[in-house]
Amino acid sequence: MRRGVLSAGEKVQFTDRKGKKITEQLVAGGVTQTGHGIILHDDVIGKPEGSVVVTVHAKREDQINQTYPDKDRNKPWKGTRAIGGWEWCVMRPRLADYVLSMPRGAQIMYPKDIAQVIQLGDIRSGMRVLESGAGSGAMSLNLLDAVGEGGHLTTIELRPDFARVAEANATLYYGHKPQWWDLKTGDFDSVAATLPEHYFDRIMLDMLDPWNRLEQAYRVIVPGGVLVCYVTTTTQMSRLAEALRAAGCWSEPDIQETLERSWKAQGLAVRPDHQMIGHTGFLVVARAMAEGFQALRKRDRATKDTVTDVDSLSAEEREAQLEELELRDISDHKLRKVLRDLDRQVGALEQGLGDDGKTAC
Repeated sequence: MRRGVLSAGEKVQFTDRKGKKITEQLVAGGVTQTGHGIILHDDVIGKPEGSVVVTVHAKREDQINQTYPDKDRNKPWKGTRAIGGWEWCVMRPRLADYVLSMPRGAQIMYPKDIAQVIQLGDIRSGMRVLESGAGSGAMSLNLLDAVGEGGHLTTIELRPDFARVAEANATLYYGHKPQWWDLKTGDFDSVAATLPEHYFDRIMLDMLDPWNRLEQAYRVIVPGGVLVCYVTTTTQMSRLAEALRAAGCWSEPDIQETLERSWKAQGLAVRPDHQMIGHTGFLVVARAMAEGFQALRKRDRATKDTVTDVDSLSAEEREAQLEELELRDISDHKLRKVLRDLDRQVGALEQGLGDDGKTAC
């Protein structure tokens, strides 16, 4: 946690009156280009958070295109954008701001999903957490913050280049590589096989096929430990849920997604924004059973088959199956009542029509 005045080497976030945000690393003698001139880093270094800096003119005579001097003159709006005098507020970025702005090699998880992973996974200070799929390090940074220096995070990343990106982003965020983080490269099963049994309190899997990693995950997690998996498609979610149930050693999976919508509130103009962050992924959460105990399952109705593909049946079997699936949530008694009511209304309509078929006046 950094406090005090802003110093060279750390990341800051510039925000203007329109809400535009720019995250930049402060460098002595450096500048940040904006749509309204440039911000001189020397004007920022040494100031406290919450200060306001003003851009300066971005175009000097020695910056004019010497080869094609008329190129910029034919585009006067470029010169207008280069004019300084635009105010920017300077703050240290929140972790959510840092995650959304940091260099990335792979698609990151959104803060809304990361927050749910921490909450639903019950990831707290001092815990030992295993993560697979570092990507650009967005989830890793939040896990590192959640477990703290008293805990430990082990991350397995298949691609060495992604591991380098994640490590660099964490190093820039903390100012050094966290000592409570062990970043390993390789496939999950091979690396997990080298880890001690029943050692990790929590496991977070962000990968294409988490259902193929459940055996090793169960071997290294403690009884009662929480497994959280992040998948993006319904087919992945369904396959994972069925694999967890079939394994017998995981509790009934809890599945959910989170939607995010911001609001505008200015005087009497109070309304939701026109855009929102909709579906990004599913979180599938389950807990590890103790060895020798089977997970309890809700019993399905004997007449309800949710496994057989109806297209694989013959016409006779399909007709019988449709009745057994109970696709209509309505009893025969209620259906007869609905039909009687509709017959009454149709009869009343016919009585109200004239001989020409038009409504009688």
